[in-house]
Amino acid sequence: MATLYYESDADPSLIRDRKVAVLGYGSQGHAHARNLLDSGVDVRVGLREGSASRKKAEEAGLRVTSVADASAEADVVMVLLPDTEQKAAYDAEVAPHLGAGDCLMFAHGFNIRFGQIVPPPEVDVTMVAPKGPGHLVRRTYTEGAGVPSLVAVHQDASGSAHALTLSYADALGATRAGVLDTTFAEETETDLFGEQAVLCGGMTALVMAGFETLVEAGYQPESAYFECLHEMKLIVDLMYEQGIAGMRYSISDTAEYGDLTRGPRIIDEHVRAEMRRLLSDIRDGSFANEWIEENRAGRPNFLKLREEGKQHPVEQVGRRLREMMPFVSSGKERVEDVSGG
Repeated sequence: MATLYYESDADPSLIRDRKVAVLGYGSQGHAHARNLLDSGVDVRVGLREGSASRKKAEEAGLRVTSVADASAEADVVMVLLPDTEQKAAYDAEVAPHLGAGDCLMFAHGFNIRFGQIVPPPEVDVTMVAPKGPGHLVRRTYTEGAGVPSLVAVHQDASGSAHALTLSYADALGATRAGVLDTTFAEETETDLFGEQAVLCGGMTALVMAGFETLVEAGYQPESAYFECLHEMKLIVDLMYEQGIAGMRYSISDTAEYGDLTRGPRIIDEHVRAEMRRLLSDIRDGSFANEWIEENRAGRPNFLKLREEGKQHPVEQVGRRLREMMPFVSSGKERVEDVSGG
């Protein structure tokens, strides 16, 4: 069984005795910086020149400086810039200011796992990865709760990297919910696989395929939208709260029988074989190299596919229906890019 850490396992004074730089002020950045500040940590925010986030950070009572100055001042540097921008920022503005006793932190292991960033051996390298979007990390903290998080130590130069990382997670509010040990490789590989095969890639492809199948068979696009996309939230919420068995208990016997007998016909051995190929591409670095090269080329394929996705009929129908259902977006917060800044 995995070890879970809670508030009683963390020493809050460890992070309070350090100077922390949070680089980036997107969804995760704003949550980390504000939670740390409210936990009594000496924190500053490092932003790129001309960042639109500067005003928001300052209005939250945070001191804002350049990425280089924040890195120079701090002895704990949390990198929350976009994955594709981290290497350039690290090489130019962070690495020159790292020295013995410093700790370099990440919330996602991509750049360490795939060798884009190689810190000096005298520096601690760790990770605190909340398993939820930044707005939830912030909101639950203000409510006296927290979001479960992963922690990992890639490089323990000081001999106390894990204790410091757990203290940082505590200041985020994560120990209120539970903190789990992992590794940079495990976090990165499982995160990418989950996004590609299930949470994003698998889910959106399944929704679109189901929608297209019903429309091609002559059913109203609106009915297809409700059955293949709108109701998904209801099912996912049940699974989130009660697990798969709890969801099955809550739906009709007809729905459950269809789930148990027809689901395996959709997610069959061919799909599982493709999942294994996706995982292999992640683990051997093929996906990382492809994504790095795509960015170097100006993202032509990414932008083309993004635009094509926006034009899919399920999006056209959905926009029209959601305008007729104001309750869907009632009280909705604007969620910024998780790695913005």
